[in-house]
Amino acid sequence: MSNHDTTSDNSDTKSDIKKAAEQADSQKIQQNLKEDKKVDAPEQLSEEEQTAFIEEDLRTDK
Repeated sequence: MSNHDTTSDNSDTKSDIKKAAEQADSQKIQQNLKEDKKVDAPEQLSEEEQTAFIEEDLRTDK
């Protein structure tokens, strides 16, 4: 069984993060973080789509 070296993977990740940080547009980031940014209201689900995550008869917390 051989142990492979992961340092190249880590350095690739670090360089990707560094590239992303260098290319970040502070104006766009500031605009995206505005609190008054409008978002769409959630759409209403049909009755078929409104399923419980856990079936009621399987729940043990009631």
